[in-house]
Amino acid sequence: MERRAREFLKTADYQAGEGMYGLAIFSLEQALQLFLKSRLLLHGVDYPRTHGLRRLLEILASVSGEDEPRIRRLLKERALELSFLEDAYISSRYLLREFGEEEYRRVRAVVEEVMSLLG
Repeated sequence: MERRAREFLKTADYQAGEGMYGLAIFSLEQALQLFLKSRLLLHGVDYPRTHGLRRLLEILASVSGEDEPRIRRLLKERALELSFLEDAYISSRYLLREFGEEEYRRVRAVVEEVMSLLG
């Protein structure tokens, strides 16, 4: 799962380089979702059938011991970006929502931050 998450991250970079920001943001959401699920599996936790990044982070915080305060701080400090990513999962697939380079860059930075913190 972690390998696939990193592949989605590379895919996002390619898509953004081609100006396909909606697809790039969708790929970022997929990358983070798979990465978080891989971390839950490392903790021996079967992940729920959810796409909610914040929910996955909450579960991860509850089982991660010493990392819990950092994960909870991340949830608080990056709530807007995580919520945006969750919404982008739906809107990039089903709605005619346009995304731009700045949105991509901000969300990409949060994905990197989460993966670095937990990785």
